[in-house]
Amino acid sequence: MHLLQLCPRVPFPLTTGGAIAMYDVAAGLVQAGHRVTMLAINTPKHHQAADALDHLGPNFRLVTVDVNTDLSPVKALKNLLLSRQPYIVERFISPAVGEKLVEILQHETVDVVQFEGTFAAWYAEFLGRRESAGLRVPPLVLRAHNLEHTIWHMLAGREKNPLKRRYLRDMAARLERFERRHLPQFDAVAAITDDDAQRLRALGCPEPVVFIPAGADLSRFQPDPAIQAKPRTLFMIGSLNWLPNLEGLHWLLREVWPTIHTEMPDVELHIAGSGTPDELLQPRTDGVVVHGFVESASAFMQQYELMLVPLLSGGGMRIKIIEGMALGKAILSTTLGAEGIAVRDGHDIVLRDSAAAWVDALRAWYRGEVPVAAIGAAAARTAAECYDRRRVTEQFVNLYERLRPVLA
Repeated sequence: MHLLQLCPRVPFPLTTGGAIAMYDVAAGLVQAGHRVTMLAINTPKHHQAADALDHLGPNFRLVTVDVNTDLSPVKALKNLLLSRQPYIVERFISPAVGEKLVEILQHETVDVVQFEGTFAAWYAEFLGRRESAGLRVPPLVLRAHNLEHTIWHMLAGREKNPLKRRYLRDMAARLERFERRHLPQFDAVAAITDDDAQRLRALGCPEPVVFIPAGADLSRFQPDPAIQAKPRTLFMIGSLNWLPNLEGLHWLLREVWPTIHTEMPDVELHIAGSGTPDELLQPRTDGVVVHGFVESASAFMQQYELMLVPLLSGGGMRIKIIEGMALGKAILSTTLGAEGIAVRDGHDIVLRDSAAAWVDALRAWYRGEVPVAAIGAAAARTAAECYDRRRVTEQFVNLYERLRPVLA
């Protein structure tokens, strides 16, 4: 088959969960013998050369269109006053991208167009208008990385600043209207978690809605026996320009860490992630070390003992948890942080939600009462059994095959 994959950024280098999720679909399909054309918005923040993904081989082609998606206070205010579109989506809407999409469909035989996430969903409506003018449009699949409006509703619900809370609620309402409008324009939706599949159906999304988890090339995350984890260390890694990650980190530092540092002053907390705010990079004296962006997530993870995922808002699936599991790391997460991942508390992960429960879990870990090695080994087995890229690729191909009658 020939898949056209529409991405809101070039998914390279593989430093964020979103990039990994998009990249591994393309790489998995190419590895399985299919052709992939990736049309990607080339943003200033993640700008890449035209040959950035040439290593995927001759059955893969990258087509990019430069779009300035940088946040602008002036444009945000204009959007707030004059538009009903969510500003975070509006930044990715470009007639030039739409025309390039049409050009590819006019000149090539494409079996399926897959839209990666909410930020790309607008282009389904663009194609619908062109289809009514005679363009042949193949089946359209939305890969729902999450439901954006649910994340913003969660963020608004915990925001103390009334002005910021009002803005977050407005953004959540706009995103919900946007998602309700665009979901029916797809021939199928691939939800990244089963929980999101249920939410999509409740939102009125027409069938088929299928659950296809994110997969990963687990060969990128194999333990290096030369790296030994430093005892009594904790770590967190994730994009810190994503609001739910930043919210979770602030909660951890405010509600959990002061008690841990007072009771266990020899414990270190290591934090890494792209987009780390400048204020977090300031030197600290409380056992917290903020590394900022790290070149190798795998090497970073292996240097420390227990992985923390303090997520309070969000949707979709945490790819970093899958990577940590593949490395055999024991992980302490909120239930929401591990949503959609086939794990069991006490078997291949530790799940706690309140700050008090996190403190108790970390006390038990400090006393050696958490079987870190056994939990990590079970996590590695779960990752291999459920989230290997080849297994996930098979599920996407099965979905595309189901849509073939639409072509007739």
